[in-house]
Amino acid sequence: MLKKLARVNPLTIRKRGTRAKALAALALVCFLWGTTWLASKAGVKHMPAFQMAGIRQLIGGSVYLAYFSFKGRAFPKGREWGPVLVLSFLNIFLSNGLSTWGVQYISSGLGAIIAAMVPLWLVVIALFGGTSNFNARSVIGFILGFAGICIIFYDHLQDFLNTDFRFGIILSIGASLSWAFGTLYTKKQALAFNPYFSIGLQMVISGIAMTGVALLTGKHIPISQIPIISWLSIAYLAIFGSVFAFMAYLYALQNLPTEQASIYAYINPIVAILLGSLIFDEKLNSFIIIGGIVAIAGVYLVNESFKGTTIQSESQ
Repeated sequence: MLKKLARVNPLTIRKRGTRAKALAALALVCFLWGTTWLASKAGVKHMPAFQMAGIRQLIGGSVYLAYFSFKGRAFPKGREWGPVLVLSFLNIFLSNGLSTWGVQYISSGLGAIIAAMVPLWLVVIALFGGTSNFNARSVIGFILGFAGICIIFYDHLQDFLNTDFRFGIILSIGASLSWAFGTLYTKKQALAFNPYFSIGLQMVISGIAMTGVALLTGKHIPISQIPIISWLSIAYLAIFGSVFAFMAYLYALQNLPTEQASIYAYINPIVAILLGSLIFDEKLNSFIIIGGIVAIAGVYLVNESFKGTTIQSESQ
C-alpha cells in the first residue's frame, strides 16, 4: 500500500521517468481546461465576450510567438499560411469565440458538456459526407450520447422559453461544430513547423480578428473600464488555459497513447459542473448528473470505435 501511495506523491515526480511526468501533465490539463469554463463565465459577466476572448488570445499567442521567435523559429511561408488561417478561423475565432459568448447565457457546466459532444458531431459529419464507417460500438455510443443530452435538457425544457438560454445553446453548439470541422481539417493538414509556434500564430490572428469584430459591432467597453474580475479571468485564461495547459497537453500527447491522453475530454465537463455548482451555485441535480454520465459514456464509446483517429473535444 505504501508503495502505491508513493507512486502518486507529487513531491517525487521529478525523480521518476517520462511517463510519470506525462501523467502529471495530463492531470494538470484535466483540471485547468475544466476550470477555464468558470473563468470565462466570470469574465463575460462584466464585459463583451468577443472582446474578452480577443484580449485573451492576443496575450496567450504573444507569449508563444515571443518565446519561439527568440528560439529562432521561422514563420510559415507561402502555402503554409493556408492551414494556419483556416484553423485560426475554425478552432479559435469561431470555436473559442462562440463558446465564450455562449456561457454568458448558459451555465459553465452545460457549455462544457456541449463541447464534449464533438466526437458525436464527427459521426454526423461523416454520415452526411458519405465517409462513415460505423460499427456496433460507434452506433451504441452515438445513441447513448444523444440519450444523455436528452436527459440533461429534459430538466431545461422550461429554460427554452427563455430567449437568452436558447441563444446560448445555439452559440455553444456552433462552437462544438466548428471544432469538429477543425478536427477533420487538422487530420488532412500536417503543418511543417513547430506545433507550439503554430498555435501561437492562430491565437494572435484570431485575437486580432475577435478584437476587430468587437470594435466594428460596438460590442466593447473602454480598456480603462474593464473590471478587475475580468482582467483576472483574462490572465488566467491566457496564461493557464492557453499556455500552460496546452503545452502540458502536447507533452502528454507526445508521451502517452492518444486514447489515454484524450481522457481529459471526459473529465473537463465533470470539473466544470462540480466547480460551477460550488462557485456560481449553478444547477446540479440528478438529471444533469445521470445525463452527463450517459452522454460522456457515449462519447467514450465513439472515441474507442475510432481508435487510431485523433478525435479531441473542444477546450476553452
